[in-house]
Amino acid sequence: MINKQQMLKIQNLHVNTNDKEIIAGLNLLVNQGEIHAIMGKNGSGKSTLAKVISGHPSYQITKGSILFKDKDITHEEPENRSHQGIFLAFQYPIEVPGVSNIDFLRLAYNCKQKKLNKPEIDPLSFFKLINNEIQDININPLFLNRYLNEGFSGGEKKKNEILQMCLLKSELSILDEIDSGLDVDALKSISSNIKKFANKDNAIILITHYQKLIDYIKPDYVHVMDQGKIILTGNATIASNIDKYGYEYIPLQK
Repeated sequence: MINKQQMLKIQNLHVNTNDKEIIAGLNLLVNQGEIHAIMGKNGSGKSTLAKVISGHPSYQITKGSILFKDKDITHEEPENRSHQGIFLAFQYPIEVPGVSNIDFLRLAYNCKQKKLNKPEIDPLSFFKLINNEIQDININPLFLNRYLNEGFSGGEKKKNEILQMCLLKSELSILDEIDSGLDVDALKSISSNIKKFANKDNAIILITHYQKLIDYIKPDYVHVMDQGKIILTGNATIASNIDKYGYEYIPLQK
């Protein structure tokens, strides 16, 4: 049996915001090559966890630790986490008028190249690179010249998040409700791209309310959060039972 390298290890994590504890003693282990899904009622702490892993400054870690590839990043700056390989796809991607999508993507790509002591890429070379990526994700090339997320549909915004993830070759991708607001076709397309991106060297955390995404992607583990901690871990059957019976069935499983 091959031992997988630990990608993310969270131990006894406690997180506050506005003097209120949101994460209360959470533990999570994610290895290379794994896809994990996190479910839970609204307010259970799912999105907070995603932001804390990526280093959002509005949340204070009061206890516990976050290790990424065996390095303690508990108090690391967000940009350093990103350069090291952590990516967060936002639930509600913001619009940035006046900044073209392609300029934003090239800046993000070159920032990471510079941090890794690799050569930055010129606009023409980047155009060739990004065109290969958008063909894989089935995005219209005209999409690149529009202002970042401005006037994008829900599906376009989510596809743009997936495009960023693929371009940056993220090692740990946290996708916060990447399925929200999508129609069936867009959900199938997004799910297909996530599965293509997943490999033995990276890891993905899906945060979702819906069984459909789990049906399409078939994660290795499904976790249920409640009151700031993981209360149940299992396989996709958990999502199926939640879809049928709601979260009321969970206490019977504790």
